[in-house]
Amino acid sequence: MIGNGHTVALVSSSGSIDWLCFHRFDSPSLFARILDPDRGGYWSIQPEEPFESSRRYREATNILETTFECKGEP
Repeated sequence: MIGNGHTVALVSSSGSIDWLCFHRFDSPSLFARILDPDRGGYWSIQPEEPFESSRRYREATNILETTFECKGEP
C-alpha cells in the first residue's frame, strides 16, 4: 500500500495499482481490479518481456520501490 494520509493505493506484486480511491479514502474507487479483474480497472507500467519483480519500502519512508528484472539479452 502507498498513500499520503488522505488516499491510499494498493499496489500488486507486479507493480500495478489495483485499488485506488482518489482524492479521499471515502471517494468512489478509480481502480478496483481486486474486486473484478475483468471490469474493475487498473494502472500498470512494466516491461513488455517476461520479468520477475521485487518490492521494498525505502528506509524510514512510505515510498514503495518496485524493481523489475528481465531475463532478455543485455
